[in-house]
Amino acid sequence: MPDIAGLPARRAALQVLDAVLRRGETMDVALPRAAGRLRPADAALARAIAGESLRWLTDLDALIDGATRQRLADDAKVRSVLRLMLAQALRLDTPPHAVVSTGLELLMGGPRRLAHGVFSTLMKQDVRLPVLPSLPDTVGDRWAHQWPDRVDAIRQGLAELPPLDIMLRDPASEAEWAERLGGTPLGHGRLRLPRGQAVTELPGYAQGAWWVQDMAATIPASLLGDGAGQRVLDLCAAPGGKSLQLAAAGWEVIALEISKRRLERLRDNLDRTGLAAQIVTADALQWQPQEKFDAILLDAPCSATGTCRRHPDVLHRFLPGRLDEMTQLQQALCDRAIDWLKPGGRLVYAVCSLEREEGEEQASSLASDRRLEPQPISPEELPASLDPTSEGWLRTDPGMMAEAGGMDGFFAARFVRR
Repeated sequence: MPDIAGLPARRAALQVLDAVLRRGETMDVALPRAAGRLRPADAALARAIAGESLRWLTDLDALIDGATRQRLADDAKVRSVLRLMLAQALRLDTPPHAVVSTGLELLMGGPRRLAHGVFSTLMKQDVRLPVLPSLPDTVGDRWAHQWPDRVDAIRQGLAELPPLDIMLRDPASEAEWAERLGGTPLGHGRLRLPRGQAVTELPGYAQGAWWVQDMAATIPASLLGDGAGQRVLDLCAAPGGKSLQLAAAGWEVIALEISKRRLERLRDNLDRTGLAAQIVTADALQWQPQEKFDAILLDAPCSATGTCRRHPDVLHRFLPGRLDEMTQLQQALCDRAIDWLKPGGRLVYAVCSLEREEGEEQASSLASDRRLEPQPISPEELPASLDPTSEGWLRTDPGMMAEAGGMDGFFAARFVRR
């Protein structure tokens, strides 16, 4: 029996939700497996349904709990199907009849009557989601403590899908590409494009004139300036946007990454852009360079909570208990990186995290290391909308530039080897 129109996309979205919430996988890992054989349009629909379900999961669950006499288990299949159904109706403007016809098919042999009753009740009540998405307690409580003046702005930055940011191979061509692509210039070769475009079909993509990279993620590499043939180590390099930036700025780039799979994207982008980098697949805690470097960019492994506007799954996979393990790894990587710098060499430490343990506290520790001298970031080095902190560090969050589409949460600090 052929599938109902749209059912394969919903089935894939349900598989993604299960992989994220029950197995702790990322959406980027789960989606290709769930939607690998779907047509591009169906795969995009599956991503949209799963993404909006995760973005608004706390509020969707509150609606479901308000319409059931007995609370459904968190991992109950009917709860996940209702999440998908409500996300379509309340966020994607899918007609209720289409939601019902595809949603109930996901519960063959299950409590279809319960799902239909809960969904119909909520639609008759004309329920709405709040203006801003609620945060899961695991991050909401932490951010209310760490960023009491910013937590509502962060929530505002999460409310909508982000636009598409790209980085130009030639920053001097910013005005030209802004006109060709209909984008908004963000300075220093950064452009912001409307979301919903097929990236590979845009002008300049096949020719390697640019690559996709969130604006905040472009800043750490820019803090090293022009390379002029000097050697730089991009430590923990995948997926590779910063390696491309450094190569375009004239650095001789050595890109080190432990994961062969994650380096495939960097290899593809190097081929497409015509930029050069020496790729090394190795464990940074075991590897030793043959000579020291003029600069090192350490975009350290972290909780990645700063990427939640683009990857809402991170909000539901975050485990505060793993922070100690992560910060110990960051400290070990920093310690090795310092020894690999030439005297006068620069180190930029960065994380795409909103956790102070991974950002500000690590920078404070580095500032007390006798081998290093802090090199504060100046306002002139940052996009016009940003200012360095009083310590001379960079701190961004998804609530910054929210009216223009926001940005990822990032932390960066710069040091010089004594």
